Amino acid sequence: MELYCRYYSNTHLSPPKNSTNLKANPSPASRRRSKYSGQSIRAIPIRILTVGKKRSQGIQLIVEEYKEKLKYYCGVEDVLIKSNPKTTSDMKAQIEAEDAAMMQHIKPEDWVVMLHENGREINSEQMADLLGDAGKTGSSCLTFCIGGPYGHGPLVRERADAAIRLSSLVLNHQVALVVLVEQLYRAWTIVKGQKYHH
Repeated sequence: MELYCRYYSNTHLSPPKNSTNLKANPSPASRRRSKYSGQSIRAIPIRILTVGKKRSQGIQLIVEEYKEKLKYYCGVEDVLIKSNPKTTSDMKAQIEAEDAAMMQHIKPEDWVVMLHENGREINSEQMADLLGDAGKTGSSCLTFCIGGPYGHGPLVRERADAAIRLSSLVLNHQVALVVLVEQLYRAWTIVKGQKYHH
């Protein structure tokens, strides 16, 4: 069984050099289909953990819209973890506190995907592959982790089964959340062969 984590393992934040399955800059033709397009996959619930301050009303409305769309495919839990929970001016202490708070929401049976600026940049078809591959792991939940302003701490980095990035740009955590929920919905429509992704 060729699992997604083989290419996105936390032991390396970029794919192995000899990987031919996923290219750094895939051609348009290679981006057209997911290996799961039109297939039945095991839908496991999704949990999205985001470190940040209170969301703007506009961001929350968009997130709720996509959660409503995603519920036809799988359950979605959206958890906002308070940024700098100990209200410290020490950056290291802030990272450690956010790290510990995030770990409280990660269960041993979760398959964890860390969003990280040095993770592997993926396209929409590869996000669909991620959904299908996660279903094969035997995990009970697919958990995505969006870090705070200083990134993820060592506990989340060690626990993550995969590291991806949504863009080569650095994204604000609220923007990253919107991009993630839209891409998860797009990935499901790719798997189901529905007319959303062109």
